[in-house]
Amino acid sequence: MLPRLDSIRQARIKIGITQKELARMTGVSTSMINQIESGRSQPSYETAKRLFDSLVTLEGRADSNKAGDICCKEIIKLKPTDSLHDAIHKMRKMSISQIPIFNGSNPVGVITEDGVVKHLADSDESSWKKIRLADVMETVPPIVDHQTPAKTLVPLIRYSKCILVAKTGRIIGIITASDTLKMLE
Repeated sequence: MLPRLDSIRQARIKIGITQKELARMTGVSTSMINQIESGRSQPSYETAKRLFDSLVTLEGRADSNKAGDICCKEIIKLKPTDSLHDAIHKMRKMSISQIPIFNGSNPVGVITEDGVVKHLADSDESSWKKIRLADVMETVPPIVDHQTPAKTLVPLIRYSKCILVAKTGRIIGIITASDTLKMLE
């Protein structure tokens, strides 16, 4: 016997995946998942079983992953004394959208694509080398322990551009939105 159909939406949101992602994994159309979740359609037993089996598998993976398991251990970072030009160059070169700013081994802020774009509108290219990151960086991203369950990070990454991961008080990695997709693999 399967759980109630109205629990599909709750389970999907709890795991932190979209209807589109669930559709891709199960071979059920996004439209059909939307109709099932809204109560406008009753799926066949096979379709419902496929949805629940996928959700159970994902929930098990999300429960077992920890922040330290999914974080990127190679942190690309900049210093507060680096320039906006340095940040733009590094973002382009590394194809990344945010870079934490460290003063020694301590995180002091973050520079993001949004922040860069905001400052590009207020300045011209000749001044980008003069603008110090200390003057334009955003606040320090959240820092979580390496044992933090990965499933609790999904809501946090929605509101933050990145999350730093610490072990015994030392930053050991970074998690971005794309890293949270590792939980689905």
